Amino acid sequence: MGPGVGDESTFEAEHADEPEVAAILGFRPTHAVNVSAGCNRDIDHVTMALLTAAVMDVIGCVAQAELLDGQAPVVAGLPGVSGIADDDWMALGTAEFLRAWVGHPAFRLVK
Repeated sequence: MGPGVGDESTFEAEHADEPEVAAILGFRPTHAVNVSAGCNRDIDHVTMALLTAAVMDVIGCVAQAELLDGQAPVVAGLPGVSGIADDDWMALGTAEFLRAWVGHPAFRLVK
């Protein structure tokens, strides 16, 4: 995935309301890979985050993790966090961030 692959205009339209992302990352993303599943139990959330981190290791990308109310201060101090955006509802970070977040007692993904 990268520039010239897929329809960049579709990505731009879907993410037009996220100007902070480019400011935090220092570049404007052009594509997204969504990893999602129905998570009901704690093990589902852990598996989803670790699977996403493994995908990130292969394709080299940044995670955009939605946050629950009150999670931003906890997540902000984790290794691999690039920044918090969208009024504390989104964390941007590396695979290291996802692995650190999984290990934190307050870990939980947004459904």
